[in-house]
Amino acid sequence: MNYRVLIATALIAATPLMSQNSPRKPPSPPANATATIGGKTISIAYSSPGVKGREGKLFTKDGQIGKDPHYPVWRAGANSATTLKTDGDITIGDLKVPAGTYTLFADISDPDNWTLIVSKDTGEWGLSYDSTKDLGKTKMTMSKPPSMVENLVYTLTDNGGGKGTMTLAWEDHSASVPIKVN
Repeated sequence: MNYRVLIATALIAATPLMSQNSPRKPPSPPANATATIGGKTISIAYSSPGVKGREGKLFTKDGQIGKDPHYPVWRAGANSATTLKTDGDITIGDLKVPAGTYTLFADISDPDNWTLIVSKDTGEWGLSYDSTKDLGKTKMTMSKPPSMVENLVYTLTDNGGGKGTMTLAWEDHSASVPIKVN
């Protein structure tokens, strides 16, 4: 009888240890947005943070993103830097972007008027921003989503005729910029 109690106790004690090895969903899971616009493939790879009860406390100077060392430049995602890949020359807003791989950042110094930053530097951790490596910047069009967006989401939309739209939405902000295939 004592043998059975000993085995049961050992199994109960080991259960938390076994669950530590089970895969967990990361707090900011990886995500992708891809579209073919004018015959060219454009994709964005990013990590999608959640608001997690911080609504209204993300984009202000004293907010969550304001704690990043490069504020008001935001990595426009979480974890590793957000990556843009295009297999053709495109124009994002008024910025000409040759085919290649880039990192995206956003200047959110004015929470209601963002600027998209396309950097030639790639492969860095998300908080490593060096303005000397910028390909360029372009203004984004701001709007308020119909409801609070819990997890950051990028969308790429083919509007036809070699034109499209890139949008990023999180919390109470939605920022978009036109894309044109050259």
